[in-house]
Amino acid sequence: MSTNKWLSAFVDTRSMWLVMLATAVWLSATAGIRPLMLPDEGRYVGIAWEILTTGDWLVPRLDGMPFFHKPPLFYWLTTLSLSLFGAHELPARAASLVASLFAAVGLYWFVRRYRDSQLATLSIVILVTQPIFYAGSQFANLDMLVASLITLTILAGADAILRLEEKLPYRAVLAISYVFAALGILAKGLIGIVLPGGVLLLWLLWRRAWRSLPAIFWLPGTLLLLLIALPWFFWMQHSYPGFFDYFVVYHHFRRFSETGFNNQMAFWFYIPVIFLATLPWSPWFARAFVQVDHGDAGRVGLRSLMVIWFLFIVVFFSLPSSKLLGYILPATPPFAYLIAESFSHWLDRDRTRALRWYVGSLSLASIACVALVVGVALADKVSAKSLASKASPLLQPPDQVVLVDQYPYDLPFYLQARKPAWVVSDWQDPEIAKRDNWRKELADAGEFDHASRQAVLLTPAEFAARLCSSAAGVLWIWGKPSAPELLPWLQQQPVFTADQRHALWRLQPAALRKFCGEKPSNG
Repeated sequence: MSTNKWLSAFVDTRSMWLVMLATAVWLSATAGIRPLMLPDEGRYVGIAWEILTTGDWLVPRLDGMPFFHKPPLFYWLTTLSLSLFGAHELPARAASLVASLFAAVGLYWFVRRYRDSQLATLSIVILVTQPIFYAGSQFANLDMLVASLITLTILAGADAILRLEEKLPYRAVLAISYVFAALGILAKGLIGIVLPGGVLLLWLLWRRAWRSLPAIFWLPGTLLLLLIALPWFFWMQHSYPGFFDYFVVYHHFRRFSETGFNNQMAFWFYIPVIFLATLPWSPWFARAFVQVDHGDAGRVGLRSLMVIWFLFIVVFFSLPSSKLLGYILPATPPFAYLIAESFSHWLDRDRTRALRWYVGSLSLASIACVALVVGVALADKVSAKSLASKASPLLQPPDQVVLVDQYPYDLPFYLQARKPAWVVSDWQDPEIAKRDNWRKELADAGEFDHASRQAVLLTPAEFAARLCSSAAGVLWIWGKPSAPELLPWLQQQPVFTADQRHALWRLQPAALRKFCGEKPSNG
């Protein structure tokens, strides 16, 4: 390698590391200042906490019962982070943080390779200062991980296609694309391959490059994808025969096509969402197709990829009636690129004016990102952290946590509980199956393991009978301040700690013996 080529490679590598470091510092700056939000963060981190305490990495469990709403990749990554860095909020959000970092740096690398460093820098800066992307990188659920893997699959697949057209070695990059797609399936299911596959296929057809299709649909890559993605699903179906119907049919097709689930929104819901959630960058999107050089084939090729990518994601998630904010995250990288391209063209023509508007927008965007996270931290008053922190130093491994007519997903994590809680509620209520909430999640999980269901899901009468038929140890009873309405004998017990929303009782064995001595054993 000549001196000039070696120096150029060194500079490129150094700049890449600097970009990664700066991006990592920015995205993680406020990630540890707030407790886990409910329900999502508490639920998914709580499942990872159960993996850590039980040592069972194969079966995701919610309160000791198999939980098959999502595949296991997020839980595995979060469990690994908690085991390495401890049970705190920052490690709990590491999967989302690392995923957002890889998506951002992947976009930077791709744009730099096929365009230039100016546009690459503008793209990554605009991406990571979109409030929805910044907040999503610090939110411990599956959305950012899935968005990142979809992004990386599309970028690696597009890179392989362009290398093929340039008659350069491409199969190593194509294999990487298949690996990312397999991980996407392990992160969220079929959309891990459907979305990037749909984007790349439409892009090839738009460019009339269908001759590349046989090379892209690569048998070794397909076998690699199946080898990575399928074993866990086959093992779950083998271990729990109803898994396929529940995970694939119900959570993929029925949830996509039917109404009756949470967050019912109109078809156009994501149009205002993408505009508001990316302020102050979104107004500049109007310039994306103004005064752009349409004669450069390289620019047109990348722009068509980004336009198809953006539109495909928005339309796809607009079709089902159930919509969540995080679903739109895979559309933020192409959205950032299209805005960055307009700024890059503007900088080439009128640098002073363009730079003034860019710096102003960047300043407002940075303030908006930090303000959003701080505002959420100040407004969130439902976390169990405050009360749990008072109880966790006294909680012993034999103690039993009891939850009265609610399931605070974050409580096991903050209590550092080592075994499933007993959840006392009316589990014979026929309305449970009709409402998409915590009771339905627990009831569905119990259908895969009836022994665990009987152990942890109790009616008030079953709870009373259990207390009076066994040598119960210390009980930590968590519920609303109105919990004694369901368990009247709690009125005679002192409250350990409470706030306006929750109360926590600590019952010693002597108090339980007194209760059972005064009450019939049938409750």
